[in-house]
Formats: sequence, C-alpha cells, structure tokens
Amino acid sequence: MSLQELYLALLAGGAVLLVSVVATLAASRVGLPSLLLFLGLGVLLGEDVLGVDFNDAQLAQDLGTAALAVILIEGGLTTRWEDVRSALTPAALLGTVGVGVSTLVTAAGAHLLFGFTWQVALLLGATVSSTDAAAVFSILRVLPLPKRVAGLLEAESGVNDAPTVVLVLIFSVTPFHVSGWSLAGHLSYELVAGAAIGLVLGRLGALALPRLALPASGLYPLVTFGLGIVAFAAAGSAQASGFLAAYLAALVLANSGLPHRAATRSFAEGLGWLAQIGLFVLLGLLVTPHKLGSAVLPALGVGLVLLLAARPLAVALCLLPFRFPVREQVFLSWAGLRGAVPIVLATFAVVRGVPDSDHLLNVVFVLVVIFTLVQGPSLYPLARWLQISPRESTRELMVEAAPLDVLDAELITMTIPPASRLHSTSILELQLPAPSVVTLVIRDGKTFVPSRDTQLRTGDELLIVTTRTGRNRTERRLRAVSRAGPLAHWFNEYGDQA
Repeated sequence: MSLQELYLALLAGGAVLLVSVVATLAASRVGLPSLLLFLGLGVLLGEDVLGVDFNDAQLAQDLGTAALAVILIEGGLTTRWEDVRSALTPAALLGTVGVGVSTLVTAAGAHLLFGFTWQVALLLGATVSSTDAAAVFSILRVLPLPKRVAGLLEAESGVNDAPTVVLVLIFSVTPFHVSGWSLAGHLSYELVAGAAIGLVLGRLGALALPRLALPASGLYPLVTFGLGIVAFAAAGSAQASGFLAAYLAALVLANSGLPHRAATRSFAEGLGWLAQIGLFVLLGLLVTPHKLGSAVLPALGVGLVLLLAARPLAVALCLLPFRFPVREQVFLSWAGLRGAVPIVLATFAVVRGVPDSDHLLNVVFVLVVIFTLVQGPSLYPLARWLQISPRESTRELMVEAAPLDVLDAELITMTIPPASRLHSTSILELQLPAPSVVTLVIRDGKTFVPSRDTQLRTGDELLIVTTRTGRNRTERRLRAVSRAGPLAHWFNEYGDQA
C-alpha cells in the first residue's frame, strides 16, 4: 500500500466512523439499537451500491470474534455487581438451559415449516438463540426497568454467548453427527474452565492493580482492558470459553475498587463503541442485498417461532423456580434482542463449508434486521403497559473532573415523577442515609442549591452525591418516600422493590 492509498483508506475509515457516531444520536431518539444503522452503512458501501467487494467469511469471523470479545469486556467493566448479583443464577440458567430449549424449538420450526435439513435447522436455531450484548447494553441501560429485570438481561447476554458458540461449532462439523454425552461434556468443560480462568485472572488483576504505581493515569484503563483480553485469549487457548472468561474477568475488575474507575469505564465504552461500529459495518459489507429476497419468508417464519414460542418457553422453564411475575416473564421474552452475535456465528458455518450455509447467513441477517426493528422501539411502551417500569428511578452520572474514585463517591440524578409523594417533601424530611446529600435541584430550567427547608416539586431533577456503599440505601429511601411520604417506615414501606 502506497502512502497515498494509506491516506485514502484513513480518510474513508474516519468518515465512516464519524457518520456512524452521528447516526447513534438518531437511533437513540427512536429507541433503535445503533447496529441497524451500522449494518445499513455496511450494505450501502457494499458491492450492490457503492461497489466495495467483500466476501471473506474467514476474515469476518476472525474480526467479528475479536470485536465481540471487546464488547463483552466493555459490558463487564460497565456492569455494577449490585445490579446483577441477585440475577446471576436465573441468568446462568437462561444462558445455558434456555439456549438449549430455544435452539431445539427454533430448529424444529425451521425444519418442519421450511424444510431445512436438521443440520442447518439446528445451526439456525443455535445462532439466533443467543441475545446480543451490544444490543442489550445500548437499549436496556437507558430504559427505566426494575434492577432485577435489567440485571438478568445484562447477565444473560454476557453468559449465553459461550454455550451458543459451542453448539454452533459442534453443529458445523461435516459429516454431521451429534452425540449427547459428547455435547454435554464439551459444553461443561468450556463453561467451567472459561469461568474459572476469567474469575482467577480478574481477581489477580484486582489485587495487583491498586498496588501498581504507573507513571500515567491513562495507563490504568489500558492495563485493565488488557487483562480482559488476556482472559479471553488464555481461555481460548485452553479450548475453553473465551467470551465467558472475558466477561467475568472484566466484571470482577470493575467491582473491586480499581484506581481511576471512571476513566477506565469511559475508555471501555469508547472501545466498545468502536468495536460495534467496525463489526456491524463489516457484517453489512459481507452480505449481498440482491440475494436477500429469498431469505425474507424463512426469516419471518423462524423469527416468529423464536419470538412467540422458543424464547417464551425458555424463559418460563428457566425462571420457574424463581417466582418471576408473569408480566416480567413476558417482558423478558420480548426483550431477547438479537444483533451481531448471530450474524458472526453464521459465518462459522460458511467457513466450514456446511451445505446451504450462504442461505443460512442471509436468513440470519434478515431475521436480525426485521426483529430488531420490531422489538427495539417497542420495549419502552411494553414496559409501561406491563407496569414494570418504575415510576421513580435514578441514574448514574459520570463526572471526570471530580476525584470521585479517591472519595469513593458517586453522582446520581433522579426526576420526581407525577403523583409522587416526594412532592411537597422538604430536604430535611427526606432523611437520606449519611453521607448522601442533595447538592443541586433543577426546577423549570433553573438550578439552585437547596436548603434544609426547600420543598421538592413534581418535575424537579435532583443531583445527589452518595457513596458506592450507600447508594442502594439512598435509592431505597427515595423510593420509599416517593410511595408513602416522609413517614414511609411507619407504613412498612422501605423501597425494597424497584
């Protein structure tokens, strides 16, 4: 490559990156995962439109696998342990047993309705059985959901990639033969070994990083992210699940009091976005639009089987011991978002020369696009209709200028909703647990520092400084007062349920 060609390549890459970043704003306003815009940009650049010819499935698989590792590390580094702790067991069941149930039901539908061979049907069922971490993180983290529901979906998206990859690799073997014992043994080893490697490396990193005196603060995010990559590669080298190892290592690191935690989280989010943009544009380039027409009907049929039968059955069976309300199960069934993961997994079959794998890739691509368009924008209205969206919710603020890591402090903000008993409550009557304090109130576009006697009003936005250990108690107190007023404890209201 000449220097001039390098300039042109960098110009094109930079332009695609800038367009993609701007496009995320439009996607967020309508509740769509930005992946659709990135996929569309890849298709626009492809051979049917602007003429970029790309059909290297092996390269797409390799780059896609690396990008998924980066996305999962970012997901682990930006996940709060308090949010997923209570959901880990049901998430583990949904990410393993649920994947198996979803695979079998979807495969049966594909075989009976559209005549796919059992190998291709099982491959199709396996590829679309995994929820996508990028799609889940980009949409659900901006929706006001109960912590148990949001935590379950986040943890599931971090866990279910591992068994899905195992199933896809096994079903891609030609000649096709599946042994139940071999499948169970292979899956168990990958999950157990991957989890062990991730937890051990994450714990070692958590012990070592606070003791390192690095010459620049910007090196701490690099080291932290590098540990996630090491976990992914080490597990993969041991024939274990690199995806699970990377997610768990990052989750342990993020929740162990790391130095420069805010900077590390911002760095991880930036790399995660870069990986998403590159991955989705690449996958959009890989497909050929004029060949997608024959995939529309199978994609619709298989997608409906997945959405209306396979996913609800998997959710109902896996959550049976945990007494999730029916309305939460309905939401969890609908919120099983698909994204880049199924498309990347479909390239495995293409690389291994599975018969009819090109058609499989097209079906998966169309299914992801159509059902993301259906599910993404409908999640918030569905949550409101099912009455699982909490009326009062707080969200974390990332402030880089304040030494929050040193102070072990966090900034959160909440808006007082209509009909809340917080209306007419004074700052003194809030009785937030020490050392939490309301530092600013935004009312009618004006900001002021409240006094002890300041009475709150509907629509006020509160800026609250708290600590990591005191955040949960602060949020519970705010919920309790919002529901039952300042004397909430007299009415046995402690704000425990979001």
